[in-house]
Amino acid sequence: MRDDDLEDRPVAPVILGDDARFDLTLRPRNFAEVVGQRSLIDNLKVFVKAAAGRKEPLDHVLFCGPPGLGKTSLAHVIANELGAQIHVTSGPALERKGDLAGILTNLADNDVLFIDEIHRMNPAIEENLYPAMESFTFDIVIGDGAGARALRLPLKRFTLIGATTRTGLLTGPLRDRFGIVSRLDYYPAEDLQEIVRRSSKKLGVHLDEGGAGEIARRARGTPRIANRLLRRVRDFAEVEGDGRVSQQVADRALQRLEVDKAGLDAMDRRILGSLIDKFGGGPVGLETIATAVGERSDTLEDVYEPYLLMEGFLARTSRGRVATQRAWEHFGKKPPGNLQGTLL
Repeated sequence: MRDDDLEDRPVAPVILGDDARFDLTLRPRNFAEVVGQRSLIDNLKVFVKAAAGRKEPLDHVLFCGPPGLGKTSLAHVIANELGAQIHVTSGPALERKGDLAGILTNLADNDVLFIDEIHRMNPAIEENLYPAMESFTFDIVIGDGAGARALRLPLKRFTLIGATTRTGLLTGPLRDRFGIVSRLDYYPAEDLQEIVRRSSKKLGVHLDEGGAGEIARRARGTPRIANRLLRRVRDFAEVEGDGRVSQQVADRALQRLEVDKAGLDAMDRRILGSLIDKFGGGPVGLETIATAVGERSDTLEDVYEPYLLMEGFLARTSRGRVATQRAWEHFGKKPPGNLQGTLL
C-alpha cells in the first residue's frame, strides 16, 4: 500500500431511517439495562471490570449468533462500560488496505473498534488486521520498485469487537486472535416480554401484559423483531383503535402482518409450504428451496433456517432439508408414513 492510499476520502453522510433511529433509542446503554443472556453478561462484567482494574484494553471480543440478537448493542454497551469511544464499520465496507489503515491510525488508547459481519472481510485486508490485533502495529509500504521500503506504524492499544452470523466462515487465524468468544442464543418469551415492556415505555406506547406477551411469543426469539413488531402493532392501535395495545389488538395486528401464532412469517410459510407441496416434504437441497421461494440461499441459511430448526419445523439431513411432523401439522396436513425414515 502506498502512503497516498491513506489520504482522506470524502465520506457520504449517514441518513438514518425511522427504524434505525428507533433502534438507537431502544438500545441498552449499560449492563444493567441488558435483558437476557445472563451467563454471557455476567462473564462480560467480570472481563470488563478486570481490564479496567489493570488499566488495560479489554481482550478482543467475538460475538456469534443469528441476526437481531443484540451483537451490535452489546458492543456499544461494552464501550460505554469502559468509558471508551466506539468506532463502527463492517467487513464489506473495508474494501482497501487504506480503509483499514485510516480507521486504525485514528483510534485513541482503549478505543473500541466494532466490525460487523466480520466474516465478509476481504482476505487480503484481514491479513493486515493480524499484527494490529496482536502487537498493535500496522505495516505499510512507501514507494515503488527497488526504492520501496516497509514502515511499521505503531497503533494505540484498542479493543476489536467482531460480530458474525456465520462462525464457520471465519478463518482459523482470525478466530484464534480473539481472547473472548461468546455466542448469543435466541431469547425465551419472558425475556422478550420484558424487552417489549421497556421499549414501550421509551416509545410512549400504552401496552398491557397481554399485548406484551402476544408480541413476545410471536417474535421468533429475537429482540430486533420484537421491537419491530411493537412499532407496527402500535401503528394499528393508533389508527384503528384508541392507541392502547392489548392482547386482542396485538393479535389482530399481527394477523394483518401475516405473523401466525407460532411466530412464522410469510417467508417461513413459503419455505415450509414449498417443501411440503412441491417436494413432498423433502429431502431437498438448499439451493432448490431458494429457487422455489425466490430468495438467496445464504439468506435462507442465516435468517430463516435457524428459527425453523430451533422450533422443530425443519430438519437437516445428509440428503437435504426435510419438513418435520410439526411442520405438516402446522399446515393441517397429514405427514407421509415414511417421514421418520427421511429424517435419518
